[in-house]
Amino acid sequence: MYTLNGKTLRLDKAFTTEDGRQFPRNWLRLSTKAERDALGIVETPDVPVVSYDQRFYWSPENPKDLDQLKEQWTSQVKQTADSLLSQTDWYIIRASETGLAAPQSVLDKRTAVRDLSNIKEAFLAATTSTDELAAYVTSPEFNVWTKTQAVNEESTEEPTT
Repeated sequence: MYTLNGKTLRLDKAFTTEDGRQFPRNWLRLSTKAERDALGIVETPDVPVVSYDQRFYWSPENPKDLDQLKEQWTSQVKQTADSLLSQTDWYIIRASETGLAAPQSVLDKRTAVRDLSNIKEAFLAATTSTDELAAYVTSPEFNVWTKTQAVNEESTEEPTT
């Protein structure tokens, strides 16, 4: 980054000095250090961009309130479970209204969704830090919603000896 009299100069952008001299957009790229120094242009290192997950932190060292995060992510888990269960609700309504049983595979799927939802909610409730909650929510395991997925992901892990 370059500055002149406290103003930031951008690469590939024309600029004008305080005394009215104009410089083309490629001048900073093509100029030598001596030419820049002669004008009083100072090169300063770019400030490193610190990345952080804004879902969990206000700033790199400032985590959001853990209780609010637990509530937010528990609500997200419940919404996802509700969405998955709603896909087969008609089987349950039909069984209730007509006595025609829902297929066992549907019942098994619904049980798996409820079980996984309960596991996720319990894990979220048990977290003791924002870092721990963030690590869990961003893990592949958090997005698993069927027992088949869970088994497949477990089987792809390297065996420990």
